[in-house]
Amino acid sequence: MVDTETENIEIDLLLEAIYRKYGYDFRLYSRVSLKRRVIHRLSISRLDSISQLQRLVLYDVKFFESLLMDLSINVTEMFRDPFFYRELRKEVIPILKTYPFVKIWHAGVASGEEVYSMAIILKEEGLYDKAQIYATDFNEVILQRAKQGIIPLDQIKNYTYNYQKSGGKESFANYYTAKYDSALLDPSLKKNIVFSDHNLATDGVFGEMNLIVCRNVLIYFQRELQNRVIRLFRESLCHLGFLCLGSKESMIFSSDAKHFEKVAEPEKIYRKTS
Repeated sequence: MVDTETENIEIDLLLEAIYRKYGYDFRLYSRVSLKRRVIHRLSISRLDSISQLQRLVLYDVKFFESLLMDLSINVTEMFRDPFFYRELRKEVIPILKTYPFVKIWHAGVASGEEVYSMAIILKEEGLYDKAQIYATDFNEVILQRAKQGIIPLDQIKNYTYNYQKSGGKESFANYYTAKYDSALLDPSLKKNIVFSDHNLATDGVFGEMNLIVCRNVLIYFQRELQNRVIRLFRESLCHLGFLCLGSKESMIFSSDAKHFEKVAEPEKIYRKTS
């Protein structure tokens, strides 16, 4: 049985090895969640130690790609937290409608359900044709999945419920075509979406956005990385641009909090003021 101190050292060495070999930086991710994912990969690979796992990561690219999928944040759904989208329609969309063109950044988009939710809202609010949406993630495999616009058929009932609760104006069935055990989202939703590789832990400012959405990603980061990312978002927003975080996330402890005002606190919608 490996003691906790030794195991933590092994985790540190593994993350350093991943960063130096492949350029992915998980060193400031929340240790509880990250450690759980590493131990899961250790178990299903039937390895005895994280040090053995590290050796495979360094010399077996396929094995590293499997671990990368484990470490990626892939929990998402369409119209997740419906009342957030209801507030978005109420507080943010009317202001965006006054602009000649709108730039939106969905950061940490995972398999894409939430960015397609945004596309549906923009269509229903008459904003889609004058909007450009940037959907980013550090995991290229996940990004390719997001580009396909395929959702599991067994989630349709849940997604329909979310859509209705979020203030949807049409029938959710209008936005997908069912086929076998999957559903293909309306291809027109992709027309103004650019899927792009971007790593919040290491990459820089991403354009001048009117709206940035990054929900339920910061909870996986340590405080230092959370602060870095909030600053990155502030620098990527135009004056009076909007920032949307997840329901369990907050800017209270961020040194950049003073540069934002609360728009809808329960739904974590903020507006840059300086």
